[in-house]
Amino acid sequence: MVKGKRKTAISAKPKPGDASVKENEAKENKHGKPACEEHQHIEYLIKNNVEEGLKVKCIEGKGRGVFADRAFQRGQFVVEYHGDLLEIEDAKEKESQYAQDPTTGCYMFYYRYLDKSYCVDATKETSRLGRLINHSKNGNLQPKIHDMNGVPHLIFLASRDLKVDEELLYDYGDRSKEATAAHPWLKH
Repeated sequence: MVKGKRKTAISAKPKPGDASVKENEAKENKHGKPACEEHQHIEYLIKNNVEEGLKVKCIEGKGRGVFADRAFQRGQFVVEYHGDLLEIEDAKEKESQYAQDPTTGCYMFYYRYLDKSYCVDATKETSRLGRLINHSKNGNLQPKIHDMNGVPHLIFLASRDLKVDEELLYDYGDRSKEATAAHPWLKH
């Protein structure tokens, strides 16, 4: 099944009054680890392309989907949405190229980070699983920006506790008339 455009907007910008890095190092996350240790663990997983606890299944009438192969706790890192990091101008050009070929899906995730627009283009078929996560208005994953030495990485965290064999879903966020006309499943 050919996937459609994935235009999602998230923004990651420090807000006045946010805790400093040193204050964050002393805090613990929801899983009892110091925040800096959790950040380092996520960096390790990203750098080493680790995607544990996930499996791909074919879903009739829907195509491929990603399922939990183990339980995840609310707030826990699940997977990176991996692809080419593009600036907005390059992304628009790529998207228009993809639109010329009806056999090519479009796996593009747009977002803002530190007042700049970016896109992760995961259209190229790879073994990475984040690109195969399907849409639901009531998704169980939350996208988040994970900064690694000034480079934004798009990751998904569990928005609630996830059970084994549960399909992983997130809200693509595109509700434009054009998108919902081309892809009616965005309404659900």
